[in-house]
Amino acid sequence: MSKRKLLALVEQGVVNGWDDPRMPTIAGIRRRGFTPEAVRDFCARIGVAKKENVIDVALLEHTVREDLNRRALRALAVVRPLKVVIENYPEDRIEQLVAVNNPEDASAGTRTLPFSRELYVERDDFMEVPPKKFFRLSPGSEVRLRYAYILRCERVVKDSSGIVTELRCTYDPASLNGETSIRRVKGTIHWVSAPQAKNAEVRIYDRLFLSSDPGEGGRDPLTDLNPNSLERVTGCKVEPALAEAAPGTRFQFERLGYFCMDPDSRPGAPVFNRTVTLKDSWARMQQSAK
Repeated sequence: MSKRKLLALVEQGVVNGWDDPRMPTIAGIRRRGFTPEAVRDFCARIGVAKKENVIDVALLEHTVREDLNRRALRALAVVRPLKVVIENYPEDRIEQLVAVNNPEDASAGTRTLPFSRELYVERDDFMEVPPKKFFRLSPGSEVRLRYAYILRCERVVKDSSGIVTELRCTYDPASLNGETSIRRVKGTIHWVSAPQAKNAEVRIYDRLFLSSDPGEGGRDPLTDLNPNSLERVTGCKVEPALAEAAPGTRFQFERLGYFCMDPDSRPGAPVFNRTVTLKDSWARMQQSAK
């Protein structure tokens, strides 16, 4: 937190200014999507002490995760898209399916999502030769599409280099959102409708330093930088309403984490910063300590 050390990060171009979302500054964490309520909760938990102390950033992530779970609207977004064609779905049909905006807040209401013959799913949600307990898509397997139908992967399309480019699937028309009580599948994945999906950039932030105390023992923090603290992913696909969001708006991308729309966004070209993942490492550490 030393201003001198933070200034060195800015002056040497390690970060993109004082409001870089990796910086432990008010401007930085605001741009990343942290809420004032989460920061105040964090301060209340750690208290005030006269001597220098090191607090695990996992505690701050825990507080923002708790706060955003209550207030952030849910949305569907696919960061690394893989195309799906539902062969038994009518080519000219577009359905409007109902999705919950926030299950923690009934007043948030619902929204509609377009559903069509062509979808995008997360590439990580498919494996051609899956291990045991892989409850997502693979040849011959079934999953439920969030807010939608049960989908079965029938065959795989590859390019000349052997890379999977498309999945050919079928759906169960009687399985909309769990309507068929006798049909149960273990996996549920998210998706977006290909014709209506909007392109977006997602910036995935990680810890700026490799260790929890980069200045320990008087060492130079610049020698402990994490080379993978920022990953820019382009060509992401998001549900249509996300393209119209205002900078600073926070969302939970279902199954992925919490994200905030960045000021770099432009009309038709939204940019989202990952605030924090859904995985709560602080809670797990606390449980282990018990």
